Amino acid sequence: MSRIHDMGGRFGDGAVIPDAPDAPVFERDWHARALAVTLAAGALGQWNLDISRHSRERLSPKDYSRFSYYEKWMAALANLLVEKGVVTRDELQAGHAEGGSPLAERRLLAANVGAALAKGGPVDRTGPAPKFQKGDKVRTIHPAANPFVAGGHTRLPSYASGQTGEIRAFYGCHIFPDAHAHGRGEDPQPIYAVAFPAQALWGLSADPRDEVILDLWEPYLEFTYG
Repeated sequence: MSRIHDMGGRFGDGAVIPDAPDAPVFERDWHARALAVTLAAGALGQWNLDISRHSRERLSPKDYSRFSYYEKWMAALANLLVEKGVVTRDELQAGHAEGGSPLAERRLLAANVGAALAKGGPVDRTGPAPKFQKGDKVRTIHPAANPFVAGGHTRLPSYASGQTGEIRAFYGCHIFPDAHAHGRGEDPQPIYAVAFPAQALWGLSADPRDEVILDLWEPYLEFTYG
């Protein structure tokens, strides 16, 4: 079974229409505040990026469907804050703390935001030698599921599961999100650019000249000789 967020390749949502070049960065003022609160909470060091992503995926289907993009962020952040013991449910509902926090010294000061954003969060690591090389034909695993946790986080989209593609590039080893999101360490794995014919993924509605290139971790792939 898949979670509600895995919606790629479905009919009904219409075309993706890019914003105009002069469009504001944030559609509403509170969107900027939502991003700021998320960054500040992440700086407390109680979770990683993959845990944060999975918290959004774990929203109930009803809420995920009706929430806007940043509403998803805020709902998932509220859940994480309570789950990790950063705040209590009573504090969250009251809108203020009941006392001091042992994490206060880790707060992200306004003066340090620029440096924190510039530093980023590199995910390249030393890891095992790659199994595949450029030009190899590979098939993605089916179903697209976390190998450790039922309903867990994975970066293999369902629309590409069980499909055959070609290795176009090797990017080194990176943190494996399927492990990292569930407290199983970084487990660095080789990652590749894999090209798929667009029609294999989207059907005859896709242009036969097009292809889709996905960055995929090695555990998602297997050799194919067909």
